[in-house]
Amino acid sequence: MYRGRMERDLKRWVDLGLLPHSSAIAMLAEYDARESTFSVGRVLLALAALLLSASLLLLVAANWEALPRLARVAGVVLLIWLFHFLAAYFLGRGAKAVGAALLILGTMSFGAGIALVGQMYHLSGDAADAMLLWFAGACLSAAAFASAAVTTIAACLAWAFLITLFESGGLVPAIESYFWLVPVLAVIVLTLVRYTDAGRTRHLAYLLCVAWLGALYVDNPELWLAITFFAAGFIAFLLASLPRSPFYRLASETGSAPSFYSFAVAVIGLVALQSEAEGAWAETAVGVGLLALALVGIGLAGARNGAIRYLAYAVFAAEILYLAFETLGSILGTSGFFLISGVVVALVAWLVIRVERRLGRVGEASQ
Repeated sequence: MYRGRMERDLKRWVDLGLLPHSSAIAMLAEYDARESTFSVGRVLLALAALLLSASLLLLVAANWEALPRLARVAGVVLLIWLFHFLAAYFLGRGAKAVGAALLILGTMSFGAGIALVGQMYHLSGDAADAMLLWFAGACLSAAAFASAAVTTIAACLAWAFLITLFESGGLVPAIESYFWLVPVLAVIVLTLVRYTDAGRTRHLAYLLCVAWLGALYVDNPELWLAITFFAAGFIAFLLASLPRSPFYRLASETGSAPSFYSFAVAVIGLVALQSEAEGAWAETAVGVGLLALALVGIGLAGARNGAIRYLAYAVFAAEILYLAFETLGSILGTSGFFLISGVVVALVAWLVIRVERRLGRVGEASQ
């Protein structure tokens, strides 16, 4: 998606005479030569490794009674070491895609070994313990080989760990203390992301933290917790989005993530607060707050951050529908609310356009 947008921009600049055609071709060639660039071959190799891993896990689940226990354990251990040795060999020869696929197979084989030992010896414990051990093994492998692919596997295992902590009735009481390990796992994943240069995987860690906060509220639906989420998220969003903030430069260098995820936490806080509100007026007041938050998000960061813009659009549309069908009741009241909202949003839009034009004229005058 980014390459296509960049190619269109370069073509437009060439057509306008702002950039030589040879420079545009050189820029695209440099981008395509990067290791992080999308490659169909690398993706297919990774998918093949995942499919082979799935077959290995199913083979373990089949509980091959025909083989002695020692032979089964030795076979899985041999596969783990074999895949890692082969990965080291191919990485040393520069075949990074093959090496990444073999590391995926080795990491998944480690998980199969955990399942096999637990299955054969009927070890006491639960899925959370197994996921935690598997996560530790994946982290060691990712750190040893500086593998972005295994870092992604570790992030997925951290998600699996969070999921295993819950059953249909909520958080499993016997392993409730494990719940507080989830942010620690996210920090470990982020550390591996920086070490292995797995930039896109960081979003799995950020989303894990947001999901953990949501799970914390679901397990403890308290009013003070919802207010804390909104206040902390909104303050963090302002610190990351306002140009005069002391953290603005640092947040901008980090990318769009600080603004977006802090905005998402603020939205979660207001949604939780609306679920706790009693009475139509209280729900409507919080709903108006959500609409205002969406407008603030668009106004402060929408131009620079597409993720915030689309999240704010979704929040605004969903809240309008919720207020229309759940709280306002009568058609006349709904019509009046839409009328007032439309006038307010139109005034805000007019004010924003005026400010943007004024800032544009100031910028041109200073050049």
